[in-house]
Amino acid sequence: MNPDAAALWRAPRWMLAALLAGLGALGPFAIDTYLPAFTGIAASVGASPAQMQQTLSAYLFGFAFMSLFHGALSDALGRRPVVLTGLVVFTIASAGCALSQTIGQLIAFRTLQGLSAGAGVVVSRAIIRDMFPPAEAQKVMSQVTLFFGIAPAIAPMVGGLLFDRLDWHAVFWFLAGVGGLLLAFHGRLLPESLHISQRQPLRLKPLLAGYAELLADPRFLALALASGVPFNGMFLYVMAAPAWLGEHLGLAPTEYFWFFVLNIAGIMAGAWWSGRLAGKLPPERQIRRGFRIMVGISLLNVAANLAFPAHASWAMLPVAIFSFGWALMVPVVTLMVLDLAPTRRGMASSLQMGVGSLSNGLVAGLVTPLVMHSTVALALGSLGLMGIGLLAWLWVRRQLPAAARR
Repeated sequence: MNPDAAALWRAPRWMLAALLAGLGALGPFAIDTYLPAFTGIAASVGASPAQMQQTLSAYLFGFAFMSLFHGALSDALGRRPVVLTGLVVFTIASAGCALSQTIGQLIAFRTLQGLSAGAGVVVSRAIIRDMFPPAEAQKVMSQVTLFFGIAPAIAPMVGGLLFDRLDWHAVFWFLAGVGGLLLAFHGRLLPESLHISQRQPLRLKPLLAGYAELLADPRFLALALASGVPFNGMFLYVMAAPAWLGEHLGLAPTEYFWFFVLNIAGIMAGAWWSGRLAGKLPPERQIRRGFRIMVGISLLNVAANLAFPAHASWAMLPVAIFSFGWALMVPVVTLMVLDLAPTRRGMASSLQMGVGSLSNGLVAGLVTPLVMHSTVALALGSLGLMGIGLLAWLWVRRQLPAAARR
């Protein structure tokens, strides 16, 4: 923790949470906003459904790859330079997407978007732990998740309206505007939270040794899986939204927002409850509650899709409840990851995000095309992904000392 943290931010804590949430929301915002325009983009550039899926995969793999380095760079150079550079590149990449004339150009600029968008997500987590002790950090992490939920809820509505009233190019011009606005706010307000005495040398040998040390720790990998893979139980439905919402549930692109509103409401409610429990309930019990909710609703979702034809009146609700369970436990697991490497929190955040983003890319590129043809297959896929995270947590909770679990 920065010894001068109290002097770095004198405004209310929720204002810093809102500032950091803007960074965290940028990554999913770049996905949710353009999903309603899928069909229009495909028709405009002559792309097949598989090629359109590649625009998602390219973004996610770019996000996963560069997420491995954002945190380590911020450990050496400071948090602010990495965040601001990422925002500059994201804004330029969004403009490039808007100007793209072919599917190849769009995939290239989407990759650049992914490479830059992760900077804010990764570094914002390290900033929280730089600034606050554990119990306070959990409250701020929960507030960030709460504010983070607002933007993705609005994103598909904005994207659907822009596509419906203008065209798909307007969606990416809008993202460029969001990037520019965040750059202006963070350039003016974001403090440098990494104390000069805590910076790590940016030399290849120590850097590789740090990565090797973390990757060799099975507790780290298990915690990263426990936080990142269950997210894909929800993310699978986001990636399959054009098929699931449009074909199976019969919704128009401008109606996709109902799913996103319910989903993000679940995330915000879970994050709010997580913040309320900080310092009152042992973290291990809080994580257990989150997994119980996800397991129960996943089994119910499979049973409902087997028993009844999927309908918009009920099919979206189980995913929202799943999101609630995930948001309840993920702030606690994230802080456990960061505290495994107190001198390399940026690197730990990078690797955690890299594991999660890699699984996101695999879900978007491999799993989603296999299961999006059937609502039953989607429900089973979501259950399976959550199960991987649950097994990882059940293993790691036996390996962590009692002090770490508290």
